[in-house]
Amino acid sequence: MAPVGGKRLSLSGSSSSKDDGVLARVSRSSIVTKGKQAACGATYVGKKIAKSTGKAAWLVATTFLVLGLPLIIVMDREQQLNDLDLQQASLLGAPPASVVAPQKLAFLVLPLPQLLHPK
Repeated sequence: MAPVGGKRLSLSGSSSSKDDGVLARVSRSSIVTKGKQAACGATYVGKKIAKSTGKAAWLVATTFLVLGLPLIIVMDREQQLNDLDLQQASLLGAPPASVVAPQKLAFLVLPLPQLLHPK
């Protein structure tokens, strides 16, 4: 910068407190220093939380792809086979499987309490 009155002005703070500007004095105050430390601490914690959340999301997503997706595919295939059997049975004139299945289930469930608690 151009010298003014024999003194050179600079944007950086000078070593003497007489030439310090208001901004330089405020930025060295204890409140600003504590605020900077708190902001740095909050940034550190935020980065750690974001990193661990990302790891957890990766774990959940890969677990779902490895375990959940094949299970969903098998269940869908089983449902399609059941629908196909029901359709073929209705074309051949047999009673629907939904009417037969509860009777079988009731037969299997009803004797169980008698086996557990004989008289």
